[in-house]
Amino acid sequence: MQASMLTQVILPLSLFVIMLGMGLSLKLDDFRRVLQEPKAIAIGILCQMVMLPLLAYVIIVIFGLTKELAVGLMILAFCPGGTTSNLISYLSRGDVALSISLTAVISIVTPFSIPIFTALMMELFLEGSEKFSIPVIKTIIQLLVITVVPVVFGMLIHHKFPGFSKKAENPVKIFSVIFLFVIIAGIVINNKADMAGFFMQTSAATLTLNIVTLLAGYSIAKLLGLEKRQAITLGIEVGVQNGTVALLVAGSLIGSAVMTIPAVTYSLLMFITGGVFGWLVNRQ
Repeated sequence: MQASMLTQVILPLSLFVIMLGMGLSLKLDDFRRVLQEPKAIAIGILCQMVMLPLLAYVIIVIFGLTKELAVGLMILAFCPGGTTSNLISYLSRGDVALSISLTAVISIVTPFSIPIFTALMMELFLEGSEKFSIPVIKTIIQLLVITVVPVVFGMLIHHKFPGFSKKAENPVKIFSVIFLFVIIAGIVINNKADMAGFFMQTSAATLTLNIVTLLAGYSIAKLLGLEKRQAITLGIEVGVQNGTVALLVAGSLIGSAVMTIPAVTYSLLMFITGGVFGWLVNRQ
């Protein structure tokens, strides 16, 4: 499969379908829950939008990642949550309603925050290099079309055809996981000559970020008085990233195969660590 077909056609179309599926599981009540459970939602958003990128930056410095890999890891940190975190939260006996509400809020915020923060990181790490660029306004529009529009459309379908939405909800979640692995396999195959070196450079950094964010999200939630199920969910929401969106931004919108590598390694690891995390916290 050609890299251009993978990143420019298949990835955006599949993400559109995934976000449509996410919309099928959302109701207006999921947004109203922000007012009903403001403390848990606020802690989750602050951890995802502030703590997570700060931890990613610290890990970049500690592990000395190269410039493009550093930008790639920051892009991943700007893409929290998604349908995968909802699924892992469910399997880990977390507060699924809280997970869905956080996903709903973040899905509205990130089309604006990702391009702005990514542009800043590219200026910081690439020092004005003309090799790669991210036009902020154009990228915001693209992300709105690919992520927010299908979510809204899915919510309308849910409102009109709740029975169909309920049946389609789980298959779409499964599809999103399968698709993520297919895209990862495509990226690995297309960059197989350099892949071993990239994995050696990023695996320790991404694994550290993954474990630290899982534990930090859970611990902060517990320290601030949230119940165990909510703490489990916040650990997962902070530790499990939306690898598909990160791959879209790095591979499709920016056009850097190297910047996709942190999302590739992180996405492969987070299912294992997320599962182990869920098992351990439920043993307590």
